[in-house]
Amino acid sequence: MSIHEKKEGATSYQGSIVEDTFSESFNNDQFMDVDRSEAGSTFWAYFNIVCVIAGTGTLGLPYALKQGGWFGLFILFLAWFMSTYTAIILIKCLYATGNKRLHNYKDVATAAFGVVGGWVSFFFNAWITLGAPILYMVLSGQNLNQLCKGTVGEIGDTKWTIISCAIVAIPFILVKNMKEVAFMSAFGAVATAIVVIIVLVVSCIDQGHFTAEQIATHTHMPVIWNQFPIALATISFSFGGNIVYPHVEASMKKPKDWPKVAAAGLGTCAALYFLTAIPGYYIFGAAVESPIYNSISDGVPKIIAIVLMTIHVIMAAPILVTSFSLDCEEMANISVERFGKWVEFAIRACLRTSIMVFVGVIACVVPNFSALMSLIGAFANCLLIFVFPVLFYFRLTGFRNKPIYEILWCGLIVLLGIVGLIFGSWSAIDDLKVAYK
Repeated sequence: MSIHEKKEGATSYQGSIVEDTFSESFNNDQFMDVDRSEAGSTFWAYFNIVCVIAGTGTLGLPYALKQGGWFGLFILFLAWFMSTYTAIILIKCLYATGNKRLHNYKDVATAAFGVVGGWVSFFFNAWITLGAPILYMVLSGQNLNQLCKGTVGEIGDTKWTIISCAIVAIPFILVKNMKEVAFMSAFGAVATAIVVIIVLVVSCIDQGHFTAEQIATHTHMPVIWNQFPIALATISFSFGGNIVYPHVEASMKKPKDWPKVAAAGLGTCAALYFLTAIPGYYIFGAAVESPIYNSISDGVPKIIAIVLMTIHVIMAAPILVTSFSLDCEEMANISVERFGKWVEFAIRACLRTSIMVFVGVIACVVPNFSALMSLIGAFANCLLIFVFPVLFYFRLTGFRNKPIYEILWCGLIVLLGIVGLIFGSWSAIDDLKVAYK
């Protein structure tokens, strides 16, 4: 029997996923919510989601179609709807254990499967909240060196990666919570949309100037089964935001709006994905590169796209590492109440500096964007986005009280996640080996 089945009033968790399941908790005077006295608006929460998710996913999805063929579009649709569903049920789980809101992903896992479950989820959580910023720093270093090509600023990808880490460390150390990095999210979301438009327009212009030899390399496949799992892993990475959702929701003045925020944010990301994935693969075919802007012709639009995306990843990285740091600070009970204002800041600054040093070292050691993106997506995102939220949901809110169609839908989500985890990780590791050789 589940934890929630032992309680009366479990009806608030039955029915449609868009039902407002939080009302019972907030209407209960005894319920202990997080401090929302300085929380931000629903609008800023939406920008947080778009900024964290849309950037690198937009750049890598045309290459994912190259790996898996046109059938990857169907998986992209599935991943969109599945990730929206799991984003909603994950936040439901924060309110499912009694009279107190859980704080983060690890707390939900602990409530569902005990201490071991909590630490297992934290391991995969750290893989994303540190792995994605590592990926961003790799991309930033490559972009900055590419922009400085032929000048004294061409100092190498590694040195520019270190500089990028130093830039990210400044807001990461100075700001304390998700609300304080919301302004970065707004810029990042707008920058991603502009890059999508640039790539779309320039790709269409380039198509009219292809030579016969180039056209011969722009082939397309309906489906490529042996590369399909790694394509699934890349697509999974493109919707990877579950680990920061509890912190984003905690920064909202109106947490009841979370289902709308999740649907709107992920819907916006999906729209941007289709605008780059379909024309990118259609125009460049098997010759498409990752990031996608490396496929378009050189010129001012390409430079603008690279500059905007570099700024975007530098601004998105603090959101993810802040989420990881907040989890660590909570577990270590690093608070103003315990240490005082200045000592708390000093301890927090040392912790966050150490985190950025770790991110920088790994980014310099593993400088391969597309393979690293696939590995992160396969190894951690497939579990954190598709498998774990469903298991937590059933464990905390019950299994028998769900309609059969929802159970079947959840079964499909778990199956997709396991396939991506096993076969995608295998393929991504092989690709990293080839990259080093």
